[in-house]
Amino acid sequence: MDVDTRLLRYFLAVAEDLSFTKAAERLFLSQPALSKQIRHLETTLGTELFVRTSRTVRLSAAGAELLPHARAIVTDWQTATRRTLGAAARAARVLRIGFAASGAGLLTTRSRAVFSKRYPDVTVEAHGQIWGGEVNALREGLVDVAFIWLPADETGLHLEVVASEMRYVGLAAGHALAKRDSVGIRDLRDEPIAWTRKAPREWVDWWAVNPRSDGSEPVWGPVNDNVEELLEDVASGAAICISPASMAAYYTRPDLVWLPIIDIEPLRIALGWLLDNTNPLVEKYAEVTRELVTNPG
Repeated sequence: MDVDTRLLRYFLAVAEDLSFTKAAERLFLSQPALSKQIRHLETTLGTELFVRTSRTVRLSAAGAELLPHARAIVTDWQTATRRTLGAAARAARVLRIGFAASGAGLLTTRSRAVFSKRYPDVTVEAHGQIWGGEVNALREGLVDVAFIWLPADETGLHLEVVASEMRYVGLAAGHALAKRDSVGIRDLRDEPIAWTRKAPREWVDWWAVNPRSDGSEPVWGPVNDNVEELLEDVASGAAICISPASMAAYYTRPDLVWLPIIDIEPLRIALGWLLDNTNPLVEKYAEVTRELVTNPG
């Protein structure tokens, strides 16, 4: 009997949340699609894994027995995949660097350039990630080191904060606030904010400043999967977005205006890698990055 590890991941998500709705959101699936996959796993195993009622979901006796084994299988497979890909990168003298959107601003590009000049025999690969995807890329072995936008799940990671950026609001050029020099978060209380299901909910809430200082929740606007969709929503006037200063600098358009938000905490950006990393190039890259942080000129 062969079972796809993907099905075990789905099972684990439902088992941890005890909710098909919450698990589906976390997995970026529709609830019917997730239910179908769980039914497929149950059919393959020949037993129900969950006891479902109209209001609750709980593990069956069989599901409770499967849970620790499923966790071990998924963890072992993730570790095996990561180490296999890491071994291939080490053998080929390749360093894979992950980042989201504008990364750590100029530091991302400068560190790569200095590293490449210092170690010309190493191939440096830049791997862009969707919102909040830097940590998963590390855990799945897709990158060796990454510039990580905090907050993030720090489990099993070594993190060094290397940059901090003020957060900006992106507005359509014709927006009523567009001629201001800056805004406060209260100025945005009635504005629909663009967001994504591709990132952990905690990450989404932090960027949206949810909850606000008065305990209220933002007005949720259109959903996007990437920077291009985000900016289209903003430029059309369908939503606003909150982004770091480097995005405001790098993603300029005549139909967009970027304004600093003066009363919310800045974004912190960390250079991170897994604690069990075995690629010696990671520490060399960290040394270069530290030098540039200390002596930015």
